Amino acid sequence: QLQASGGGLVQPGGSLRLSCAASGLAFGDYALGWFRQVPGKGREGVSCISASGRSTYAEDSVKGRFTLSRDNAKNTAYLQMNSLKPEDTAVYYCAAYKPKYDQSAYSIDPSIYDFWGQGTEVTVSS
Repeated sequence: QLQASGGGLVQPGGSLRLSCAASGLAFGDYALGWFRQVPGKGREGVSCISASGRSTYAEDSVKGRFTLSRDNAKNTAYLQMNSLKPEDTAVYYCAAYKPKYDQSAYSIDPSIYDFWGQGTEVTVSS
């Protein structure tokens, strides 16, 4: 129900835009998050966005470099990644959950997410 795409190999300092396309769910009712994982480590939160798209959060490690946005009319979210660093190398996953009480809510806690995409690999290397 979530399809992540846009990963690839990029040089340090370069940019990539990841997409997360949703199907089979009321996309505009779901908050979204991007997470990443490298082998041997746990899943790390990157950024998240409320259902409306009005509120976003980014971890300090990517703040100012990554921008998360969404187009509810297209059932798609985008993670624009600029000034990429080798330490950004990971498999990136998008995820969605439906807030129970507050539609303006968002969360970087992966445990509350209900739906996950299959992951797209990002490699930052010269």
